[in-house]
Amino acid sequence: MSTAAAPVRTLRAGTVLADLLPSSRVRDVALVVGGAALTGLAAQLTLPVPGSPVPVSGQTFAALLVGTALGARRGFLSLAVYAVVGMAGVPWFAEASSGYAMPSFGYVLGMLLAATVVGALARRGADRSVLRTAGTMVLGSAIIYAVGVPYLALATGMSLGQAVAAGLTPFLIGDALKAALAMGALPAAWKLLGRKG
Repeated sequence: MSTAAAPVRTLRAGTVLADLLPSSRVRDVALVVGGAALTGLAAQLTLPVPGSPVPVSGQTFAALLVGTALGARRGFLSLAVYAVVGMAGVPWFAEASSGYAMPSFGYVLGMLLAATVVGALARRGADRSVLRTAGTMVLGSAIIYAVGVPYLALATGMSLGQAVAAGLTPFLIGDALKAALAMGALPAAWKLLGRKG
């Protein structure tokens, strides 16, 4: 008795994880809203950082995961919904905050840009291997800091050096752990689905 292995379906270039779901406008809206909600929920997982107005939170990890899983367009839209709804008063930024007058709002803007960039990279297969996923997460984090740290300096009157000390340096170990989670989760998701891109 012989058993034939199930064929491995090769996906067309430019496929992200969200594309594996049946295509429809309803799917896209649900993914965008779901990504915004996931980011808002993850933002509530916080740890205060002594001497910094910016807490460690799960929102950056969620934003990068949303961008990678949804692709650039849906990732951008998802983080745009997150930002706009939070600016409108829904308390789903880190530490149940809202609005745009807070010193950490630059990180939210950075997440919007980072989700777009990592989503574009995911369309090129950057989430299929451990090393490429690591590079994608590091680049996404760098984009978040490139917007968030200068905004923090402007919003608080800190020098750029003080803003780096308060808004970047304390977060590097946490970012390394988040990148390690993504390095395991995203390639594993592709492998679990038994598909090749």
